[in-house]
Amino acid sequence: MEHTVKLFYEDAAMKVFDAEVLFCKPEKEGYAAVLNRTAFFPEGGGQYGDIGWINGIPVTDTKEREGIIYHYIGEALEEGKQVQGKLNWDVRFERMQQHSAEHIVSGIIHRRFGYENVGFHLGADYCTMDFNGPITKEQLKEIEEEANRAVFANLPVHVLYPDRETLAKMEYRSKIEIEGQVRVVEIPGIDVCACCAPHVELTGQIGLIKLVDMANYKGGERINMLSGIRALSDYQRKLEAAKKIGNILCEQEEKLVDAVEHLKQEGVRLKGEIANLRKQIMKRKAEGINVTGEIVTVFDEDLLGNEAREFMNLLLERGGKVCAVFAGTDEKGYRYVIGSRTEDVRPLNQILKENFGARGGGRPEMIQGSLAGARDKIRVLL
Repeated sequence: MEHTVKLFYEDAAMKVFDAEVLFCKPEKEGYAAVLNRTAFFPEGGGQYGDIGWINGIPVTDTKEREGIIYHYIGEALEEGKQVQGKLNWDVRFERMQQHSAEHIVSGIIHRRFGYENVGFHLGADYCTMDFNGPITKEQLKEIEEEANRAVFANLPVHVLYPDRETLAKMEYRSKIEIEGQVRVVEIPGIDVCACCAPHVELTGQIGLIKLVDMANYKGGERINMLSGIRALSDYQRKLEAAKKIGNILCEQEEKLVDAVEHLKQEGVRLKGEIANLRKQIMKRKAEGINVTGEIVTVFDEDLLGNEAREFMNLLLERGGKVCAVFAGTDEKGYRYVIGSRTEDVRPLNQILKENFGARGGGRPEMIQGSLAGARDKIRVLL
């Protein structure tokens, strides 16, 4: 089959083109069409395949297999027919912004630390880059500032096709061994890298590079990046969120950190006060319970966290022989704590397992777990 002419290499900014349908075959979902020429970039180099339209029919993906570019569409195209292709330019340009920004960041990191970019993924929301060496937060900030200076300098992005002799003398980044003609993307003074994807013509078209965060990954660093339109959208979302928070706290945006810190401290103080009040309430409740029976059984749906155990200890302190505290309801189930200072309470856990499918265990002096059952039946059993 005749190979497709790759118009995206002739003009990365081409949005509309005319072509002839060479082949169209049915797929699991829709059809795969092959054209004699195309501006649709197929998936490659960490970048997704282009989307758009052919004669108004949506193109959902573009892939290349064995040198043939397939356009995945929802309707069949007549072979030999002249058609018009139209890129979803907003999506393509956004991807070019991210990819060109990745070259800038990777080039800076390679030149400064000697690290290789060992992984690159251009997703729908974030662009991730993996490097095989450590980077500090301070260094990440410096890299971001240098990358944006390269953007503001509006440097040209050159695409080179060096012959073998020139290529042998050229220093360039590449993740894989490449057979045949090598396509090199050069940003003067910043990066030289083998790459098959389309890029912006000038670094100024990237607009802005924001290195959002960083995490250790396989002994190196994984960096999340937003560039161009994505960085602007992220800033707009966060600014809107900051304004809403400011309105809620009745505070100016630049003072939000102090306001939130004050709110946090106030929350810690109130949480402490509530904990003390709950302890006092539990103590009052414990004082009102008769602890003279063989097994003191208490049900309380308001107990939180470790309060069931604390409540049990209060009952034991008042002289209870064996004290069982159940926190919860018949509908949602119960968490239980049973303890004693004189008896082995583990047999009670076995009884709860046999009758209510309880899950739990513990030591002779205390058991704890959870079960589903009716309060009245549990009380009668104990």
